Amino acid sequence: MKVKNKFLLQSETSVLLVIDVQEKLCAAMDQQGLRQLAKNAGILLESALELGVPVIFSEQYVKGLGATLGELKSRAPTAARVEKMTFSCCGNDEFMQKLTALGRKQVIVCGMETHVCVLQTVIELLDAGFEVHLVKDAVMSRSNDNRQTAIEAMVQAGVVPTSTESVVFQWLKVAGTEQFKKLVKLVK
Repeated sequence: MKVKNKFLLQSETSVLLVIDVQEKLCAAMDQQGLRQLAKNAGILLESALELGVPVIFSEQYVKGLGATLGELKSRAPTAARVEKMTFSCCGNDEFMQKLTALGRKQVIVCGMETHVCVLQTVIELLDAGFEVHLVKDAVMSRSNDNRQTAIEAMVQAGVVPTSTESVVFQWLKVAGTEQFKKLVKLVK
């Protein structure tokens, strides 16, 4: 495999997966970190919508943790939503059916908690043959130590670490287009 095929994203082969950014879980997070995660996830969602990248939201035990944050849902109102009880999204048949039906090989991951649902999902996606990009500035855990340890484990497993801006500019490919002019405003 060519290096660029692993490390550079293509909007036409990507899926954005937003894992468990839910109301009651968010209440347990560092609020400054949460604002940053919500901002960056919002940028990713708006960019995905503009560029035709499908979005899947996962929601862990909605009865206990609430639904996905409204500010994120509103940015991708037609996105697929999958409620799950397994920590890994891949342990949910509905999720795997929705993901494989898209026929896309690159999965861009953001959400929470990094050391639980994000970690387990990423490992299983890699094991299933997907190219997985972890948006480091759009994942969090209640503890930064847990977050950092999980990121290190995922990198060792083969995830491509990335950032919100890197994803957006890789999807765009070139400057000067109408899409560029619209999306560059999000990251300024």
